[in-house]
Amino acid sequence: MIYAEILAAGAGARMGNTELPKQFMKLGSKPIIIHTIEQFLLNDRIDKILVCTSQDWTSYMEDLLKKYIKDSSNVIVIEGGATRDETVMCGCKYIKENFGIHKNDIIITHDAVRPFITQRIIDDNIAGLKEADAVDTCIPTTDTIIEVYHDGSGYIKTIPNRKFLFNGQTPQSFKLDVLMKLHNELSENEKNTLTDACKIFVLKDQKVKVVMGETFNIKITTMFDLELANAILLERGNK
Repeated sequence: MIYAEILAAGAGARMGNTELPKQFMKLGSKPIIIHTIEQFLLNDRIDKILVCTSQDWTSYMEDLLKKYIKDSSNVIVIEGGATRDETVMCGCKYIKENFGIHKNDIIITHDAVRPFITQRIIDDNIAGLKEADAVDTCIPTTDTIIEVYHDGSGYIKTIPNRKFLFNGQTPQSFKLDVLMKLHNELSENEKNTLTDACKIFVLKDQKVKVVMGETFNIKITTMFDLELANAILLERGNK
């Protein structure tokens, strides 16, 4: 089976003092997360969609589904964790307990606040898993990246070759059984270094296939991002 896991357990502190977590804020006429879920519902290759929210917002999310999505029978709202890694694994554990883990199962993990994901990106993630057990969605960086010394001095240590640098996006997709196996092998120190699930594979010297994202596949984390997203929506004539 192919599962999509929408990561929506974050509080969105960088958005500022808002009444709602960023994923529930309006983009056009609908909450950001609804736009995101709709893109996965359009893809008939996906069997189940798990929406992972914090405990305080699960009922609210269920109400949003009833309000905005006509048929949400394949969408399941579950409780996420305190960190991104914990939230990803909450989805994996739910699948194991309710559907079982089978050899060819795939999980596509995606930020709730990246509403402009395309069908091409989803399909490329699925196709990429024919070549590797993990796939990351990235775009080439257009900025020069600098690395500074870790001592807080504020001096440049090195300037890597931009040719080999990419900006990571989501989705990140995995063979479900391999993801869970490698995660179980991590030490606590390794788990504390995780910034995303692909790093699990990097830490264990496993290949991660890169597929191309899109510059407009933005992550809405600030009010400026939300303004930009509304401009994109308006340009497309969407609501």
